[in-house]
Amino acid sequence: MSDIPVIALIGGGNMSEAVMGGLYSSGHAPSHLRFSEPIESRRAELASRYPGVTASASNTEVVQGADVVILAVKPQVMAGVVQGLASDITPSTLVISIAAGIQTDAIQRWLNSPTTAIVRLMPNTPALIGEGALGLFATAHVSDDQKQRVEQLFRSVSKVLSWVEDESMIDAVTGVSGSGPAYFFLIMESMENAAVELGFSREDAKALTVQTCLGAARMAQENKDETLAGLRRKVTSPNGTTEAAIKKMESLGIRGMMKKAIVAATDRSQELAKELGKL
Repeated sequence: MSDIPVIALIGGGNMSEAVMGGLYSSGHAPSHLRFSEPIESRRAELASRYPGVTASASNTEVVQGADVVILAVKPQVMAGVVQGLASDITPSTLVISIAAGIQTDAIQRWLNSPTTAIVRLMPNTPALIGEGALGLFATAHVSDDQKQRVEQLFRSVSKVLSWVEDESMIDAVTGVSGSGPAYFFLIMESMENAAVELGFSREDAKALTVQTCLGAARMAQENKDETLAGLRRKVTSPNGTTEAAIKKMESLGIRGMMKKAIVAATDRSQELAKELGKL
């Protein structure tokens, strides 16, 4: 693999653009970036936004000679796409999948190559603004150098990268961080609505809610030696307003609710893996 790898992205959706945009803005040579996208208008949009990057409607065209191939298509079409690339994936090619629910053994089967180096990722949507959290699994044929390469590539879009030893843990990553942004959007939506009912304008209610969430997250990040429970206790004065709110949430079962939600997402990820792996 060259010092500046040639990277081919299959698919031009939002997550693919997040990766390409992150690499582009971090200084990866545009001449070493390629992407395929079947929809002409989207292909032209991305080509205009990232001058110098090779754009094509052909998957095989961008894969030929690439050091790294990133599979970023919808899970439902992954089987056909991968099978169509089988003859162009060489033994030295590193294959990275960011498709939800697609296990590495299915990709190996579709490639008809049990020794291909494959890394499976579970990103989340904050990667679109460079604030992602990423879970990663590598097959036995991925070298340490290739793992380092993956980390270098994806640090441009994710602040946290967490390797797992067992691929089944990617389903748990899905439950915690992959689907996690939606949990916080729902909580913020509920806070915003409550604030509106208390008399705030929608604009002010959203601003107060979003900044409160952002501030709390920053405090949790910057106080690395403090547990989340400890941070909560520090702002919960006995018999105060915060304690009243916390007691109400506890009485309504917030802890059990969050656990069940995360387990439900994890279980659904496992179900999807079984369904899609049969394709």
